[in-house]
Amino acid sequence: MAPIIDSHIHLWPSAEASAHAWHTDDHPLAGQRSIADYHAATGTPTSFVLIEADRKNADSKDWTQPLAEISWARRIVEGNPNPDEGHTAEDAKLCLGIIPWAPVVLGASQLEKYLATAEDAAGPGTWAKVKGFRYLLQDKPNGTALGDDFIEGLKVLGKKGYVFDLGVDQHRRGRLQLEEAVEMIDRAHEGVEEDEKVVFILNHLCKPDLTIISQTDPSFIAWRTAMFTLSKCHKTYMKLSGCFAELPDSLKARPAEAIFSAILPWLAVVVAAFGPSRIMFAGDWPVCTIGVGDDAWKKWHKVVEMVCDLAGLSKEDQEMLWSGTAKKAYKLD
Repeated sequence: MAPIIDSHIHLWPSAEASAHAWHTDDHPLAGQRSIADYHAATGTPTSFVLIEADRKNADSKDWTQPLAEISWARRIVEGNPNPDEGHTAEDAKLCLGIIPWAPVVLGASQLEKYLATAEDAAGPGTWAKVKGFRYLLQDKPNGTALGDDFIEGLKVLGKKGYVFDLGVDQHRRGRLQLEEAVEMIDRAHEGVEEDEKVVFILNHLCKPDLTIISQTDPSFIAWRTAMFTLSKCHKTYMKLSGCFAELPDSLKARPAEAIFSAILPWLAVVVAAFGPSRIMFAGDWPVCTIGVGDDAWKKWHKVVEMVCDLAGLSKEDQEMLWSGTAKKAYKLD
């Protein structure tokens, strides 16, 4: 089996679980999610990229919790856990990259201030593993991604060599989120030198509606069109991930084979649009477990194996999908 870099996982200690914007006491992900838990879910030590998990930030004005999340990542990288945080010094080498939150929406000046503060919180060893930043757009008002401050913030990231992880949600927010993503990328690259254009890493197929059946459905057509449009920019990459959250509940408990068959039209579009050199495997653990169960990561891994088989990917192409694309896009050591 090809070596794996899981390009999208989330972790948090129990002491900070309530610091997330989505947290409630009865939320399926309430409580700690540690590297030890991740090992149990995957069945094998797998290198990963740690993605921010939507800490509370008071509309980007309060950086306390996002900075605490960076300090948490620092404990992982330095192999220096607090008691019962579920990781060891040996686990440090598995964290290849970190994508913290950043207030891109506040514009260049405030973003620069945040980056300096975040670097202090991280320390040099952990900061070297920071490869980019994420600011979720999936739950933000329409037009957020097209504001002048947001575009200038993206240009700052590109100039500094950081990627931007893009999280939008066609399923719940409609085609406008995809249309704005296309325009945002065009504007972020407009007038920018090639080597300073920010790289965009698209999360979770942009969350299409996987409950629809017909490929003639306007939702599918809009999503497919957006995928091919987004793929025309060579600075965009796609994470093969996040599909379980978009499935009808009746499918979530089905075997991997049934899920693969149900979502094949979407998977085929992504492979055709981006190709294996711009697609990367991502487990989206522990979010992938919601409504699916503890075997969710392994089930998704099997689905992706079936993608490789059906597409007839060569050994080299499979290596790109499982690890090479993540190395290239994130500039992992």
